[in-house]
Amino acid sequence: MNLTTLLFLCGAGFLAAAVDSIAGGGGMISLPAIMAAGVPPHLALGTNKFASTWGSITSTIKFARSDKINFNLVKYQIGCTIIGSAIGVKTVLSIDERFLHVLIVALIFVVAIYTTLKKDFGQENRFNGLTNQNVLLGMGFALILGFYDGFFGPGTGTFLIFSFISVFGFDFTAAAGNSKILNFVSNIVSLILFALSGKIVYLAGIPMAIAMVLGAWVGTHIAIKNGAKIIKPIFITIALLLMVKLLWQALI
Repeated sequence: MNLTTLLFLCGAGFLAAAVDSIAGGGGMISLPAIMAAGVPPHLALGTNKFASTWGSITSTIKFARSDKINFNLVKYQIGCTIIGSAIGVKTVLSIDERFLHVLIVALIFVVAIYTTLKKDFGQENRFNGLTNQNVLLGMGFALILGFYDGFFGPGTGTFLIFSFISVFGFDFTAAAGNSKILNFVSNIVSLILFALSGKIVYLAGIPMAIAMVLGAWVGTHIAIKNGAKIIKPIFITIALLLMVKLLWQALI
């Protein structure tokens, strides 16, 4: 790890955290950057989780201070996310990875097209309060996406934002805030398991974490200040880029 490599990782970490705070998908930037620096895949996953967790907590705090997180809702979802994430990390990979890539590509394609065509999607906050039905749905997708984040990961933030808007009628800013706290919880669970397994390169992870804290602060500030008018186009762009990336991985 020379100075040039560390500067490259810090730059990638800053950009990844900024993008992730706005629309999710930051792992598309940070994880390939770590692997490009010569870190083996299993260590790259743990190192990325270590650095991204610090960026995640930064954006979570900033969203919370701006009253963009509904704690009456997420208190029901946090436990589901913890359970799902822990099971995901510990699950033996029994699904063919090529099938999983194709499935996720198809889901992201549907999300991106639906969001593009439905012009008013996430533009206004239409949340009308909590009901038994939407709380149960919220717990359900928290469990499923927590598992997905621990098991596979790419696009978790994007799926969370889409789910919060679809189920609760939040606008993009509120959806981003609520998704970030669940993303942070699943990151913590995964981080602990990666750390206990000795799968983190701290020499790369610590400076990258500092850069991601700064990137998360900038990205969250932009998201809160500009709202749906900037989050929606970035959200669609990230979804499409993620779809292309996963499709390419499936093909090769």
